[in-house]
Amino acid sequence: MNIYVANISFHTSEEDLKNLFSAYGTVSSAKLIKDRVTNQSRGFAFVEMPSDDEGQAAIKGLNGKEIEGRPLAVAVAREKEGMGGKRRSF
Repeated sequence: MNIYVANISFHTSEEDLKNLFSAYGTVSSAKLIKDRVTNQSRGFAFVEMPSDDEGQAAIKGLNGKEIEGRPLAVAVAREKEGMGGKRRSF
């Protein structure tokens, strides 16, 4: 399951996300989206969990949870419509 995570603190790392989501199950990957020019976090990420049940538990447990002073927005990632490639968005 691909999970979209928004409103992430700019100090949060991919490792932080893996640790946060691993409380709910196995995490295949965590990818922070970064600005191409500055290489700084854009404040959102995609986390992949192989189990849909674990992914749903993570969404339920983490959506709205305050991390570093910011409430996370966590939902199932979906493909962006109208784009030829496999781009994911919220």
